[in-house]
Amino acid sequence: MATAAERTAMRRAITLAARGIGATSPNPVVGCVILDAAGEQAGEGFHQRAGGPHAEVHALRAAGERARGGTALVTLEPCNHTGRTGPCAQALVEAGVSRVVYAVSDPNPQATGGADTLRAAGVQVEQGLLADEAETGNTAWLTSVRLGRPYVLWKYAATLDGRIAAADATSRWITSPEARADVHRLRAEADAVVVGSGTARADDPQLGVRGVEGAVQPLRVVVDTGATAVRPGARVLDGSAPTLIAVADDAEAGHLPEDAVLRLPRAAAGPGLDIGALLAALHTRGVRSVLLEGGPTLAGAFVAAGAVDTVVGYLAPVLLGAGPAALADAGISTISQALRLDVTETVRIGPDLRITAVPVPARKGN
Repeated sequence: MATAAERTAMRRAITLAARGIGATSPNPVVGCVILDAAGEQAGEGFHQRAGGPHAEVHALRAAGERARGGTALVTLEPCNHTGRTGPCAQALVEAGVSRVVYAVSDPNPQATGGADTLRAAGVQVEQGLLADEAETGNTAWLTSVRLGRPYVLWKYAATLDGRIAAADATSRWITSPEARADVHRLRAEADAVVVGSGTARADDPQLGVRGVEGAVQPLRVVVDTGATAVRPGARVLDGSAPTLIAVADDAEAGHLPEDAVLRLPRAAAGPGLDIGALLAALHTRGVRSVLLEGGPTLAGAFVAAGAVDTVVGYLAPVLLGAGPAALADAGISTISQALRLDVTETVRIGPDLRITAVPVPARKGN
């Protein structure tokens, strides 16, 4: 059983892991705290960037000789493979750690087995400490490994009556500056930001992160099926961050930079591109988390494809009575088909309300 000191250390490791969100893909975010033989904290660390030292290595370096005979608290099972860095399980063994407590088992078949390696070396191993909290902090990476596609967070901003723009198409600004700043935090935590052709035409968005210190700029993706929305000089082509313009296989895209064009099959039914193919292509490029920002048509396609893992809605205390809704056709024709959500958080952001919700798993037989 974990001690009080170990529980405190694991909470610290979970906090540390969160510092790597948005900077570690295609790797997970991981935090580690080393307690010495007396149960006192000797070192800590987190995975800071892909290709850099893992959390355990940072923590072991900080602990030095105090790690010998001590305990390592890690948010994810120590890895057991050699990639751009060595296996963390072996590093813990060589440091003389006598006990390892980790929160979540590693579902990656290429990296799993660290616990077995530790046990074979005589290290005491315990798993599951604060597993729910650690899993929540690593949701994007865990989802991508388990489903084989990026985790998708759909964000929208709307009035209290669900409108994302007025009847004359004006939309700036429905939500407050505080809410818009919070969206930049979401961008900073994502590997890619995705919008559709309607958003590209209406807003000419730049899609970069602003106002978040140390942020890694996400990949900017515009789903422009016919290659007609993004034109030369568009802000999304400004070179400040990598960009992909997803177009249909048969689209004429000679006006776009060749290295920015991603050709995909059209959807089997309805307009647009095959959402599964889009997510597979992004996953192949190391994208593990996607922030879906616009607009209602593209959001409807993602919902219809079953490819939305979390919804974040910013609701402004404003009424319009007319104008486009946040979600267009999602293949739902009757109330029994409605995508039910479980609200996990409600927060005031300035004058607005931010609601976070996740789809409720369908019950067997439904």
